Amino acid sequence: MQKNQGRKLFFAVAGFGSCIIIFALSKWFLLSFAALMLAGMLDGISVVVRGTILQLKTPLELRGRVMSVNSMFINSSNELGQFESGMAAKLMGVVPSVVFGGCMTLLVVIITWFKASSLRKLEY
Repeated sequence: MQKNQGRKLFFAVAGFGSCIIIFALSKWFLLSFAALMLAGMLDGISVVVRGTILQLKTPLELRGRVMSVNSMFINSSNELGQFESGMAAKLMGVVPSVVFGGCMTLLVVIITWFKASSLRKLEY
């Protein structure tokens, strides 16, 4: 990961969303397993890249504050995401809600790709 970390972040998140859609639509155990395994690996890549960006681009005097706010959002997002996923599954059905989640991930990547060109071009 020597260059184009911003682009790699976008591709990792897009790959994650695609894997979630494949998992939702899959009827085969091995394909489902592979999709979830790859989704986990891509999520790990995005976590490392985001964490590195946060530490390298935050001014030293603000790093503690930024890291604590980031930690609050990361920790609370799990609970909010679980609630949202449960509500979506109840309203839409399990498979459609998982496909919807993957599609929304891809939509966020596409919108951010065009709206945040500095993130797309980021290198550290």
